[in-house]
Amino acid sequence: MDTLETRELRYFMAVAEELHFGRAAERLGMAQPPLSRAIQQLERRLGVSLLKRNRRGVSLTGAGEVLLHEGRAALDATTAAARRTRRAGGTDTPGGPRHRLVLAVKAGASHELLHKLLDAYAAEPEAAEIEVLPSGTCEQEDMLRDGRADVALMHAPFNSLAGFDSEELMTEGQIAILPAGHPLAAHKTLSLADVRDIPDLPLARWSRHGVYPPGPGPEIHDQTQLAQLIALGRTVAVFPDSARAWLWAEHTAVPLTDAPLVVTHIAWPAHSRSVALAGLIRTATRL
Repeated sequence: MDTLETRELRYFMAVAEELHFGRAAERLGMAQPPLSRAIQQLERRLGVSLLKRNRRGVSLTGAGEVLLHEGRAALDATTAAARRTRRAGGTDTPGGPRHRLVLAVKAGASHELLHKLLDAYAAEPEAAEIEVLPSGTCEQEDMLRDGRADVALMHAPFNSLAGFDSEELMTEGQIAILPAGHPLAAHKTLSLADVRDIPDLPLARWSRHGVYPPGPGPEIHDQTQLAQLIALGRTVAVFPDSARAWLWAEHTAVPLTDAPLVVTHIAWPAHSRSVALAGLIRTATRL
């Protein structure tokens, strides 16, 4: 059979991610025997082995690796459909609520552009309500795919635009944000090498798709935490130039001469047919 049920996918995804039937069953809130039977039934229906089972545990076959990747995308799509449908509910009835769009933005980036976009769009006839959803590094991609967001401001080369439609809005350089009292803060410019190897000031580390890169710098969870740690002389960070808008008096921004340019895009799911979203994109491209 060429169809899969979302229940089957959720069962398989739990086992594939945990690589342990007991932990997967606990995660799903069910007993282990029916979970094992469900996976075996799925393998029989598909005509392939998805898992290798032995005394040392469970591992994925080649077919299982494919279903793990494809299944995650399929579950994200069904979740996104449900979330966007709920947001659209009631907008087609007289006196119903205005359509609501969720715009995901990276915390601390594109402040001026975001203000201009929101002000310009609010002046449009029949403008939808815009909910701004701050996110961490690279989270905008996942938010678009699973329906938490309808549209996002994304930044190449840091965000992947694969699978999305997009329009380029702005190009800017990058800055190092340092404690104001640090000796390097007196420089007119710095290089990436200058800020990557400061013995007393390690680079801040942001989570990328749930994983922190290795290094001695602090793990950053939000912009406020980052701002506080820089002010205390505990870390340094690299941001697009537009991040100057949120700097504290205890911070200094120094341009980086060799950092790649950052291109801000407005991005949305390629299959979207939202009239409200189309209006927001038109406004963005006129800025």
